[in-house]
Amino acid sequence: MPLAFSASQALQLPVQRHGERLGPYLDDEQRVISALLDPRQLSPLNGGRYRYTVTKLQVFQLQIQPVVDLVARRSPNRLELEAVDCELEGLGLVDDFRLTLHSWLEANPAGLVGEAALAVSVSQPSLLRLIPPKVLEATGRSLLAGILLGIKTRVGQQLLNDFESWCEQP
Repeated sequence: MPLAFSASQALQLPVQRHGERLGPYLDDEQRVISALLDPRQLSPLNGGRYRYTVTKLQVFQLQIQPVVDLVARRSPNRLELEAVDCELEGLGLVDDFRLTLHSWLEANPAGLVGEAALAVSVSQPSLLRLIPPKVLEATGRSLLAGILLGIKTRVGQQLLNDFESWCEQP
């Protein structure tokens, strides 16, 4: 039986200055994604696709590192980011690892709103067979929630700083 866990995070970020320019800023897809995620771990591919190497994670005795292919979709005042493929380095042969991510960020008159939902399904690694699945799932939920909280924090700091810099350009 595979382990399954998920987490989600909502965002409401007021923007005091230049709020009317948030929509055009979100149209600068690569810049916004580089501000959302660590640009040192992000590789632009083609056609709105990106590869993101997640920071190594320690789960009990295992060290894992997801490498996620993302696709970006834009519409007026909105940017969506979805995981379309993922490889998991560090668990050895795991055939049934699945990661799903769907997130969106939207400009409105008050600022930015958004949501991210992250889910993982994977068989229990043999090294962790003695740990009850409920404990592993709780740990997994906590891990995913921490990842999303880190991204939310980055949005609140890095993205807003980048937006201010973008607004100051001629």
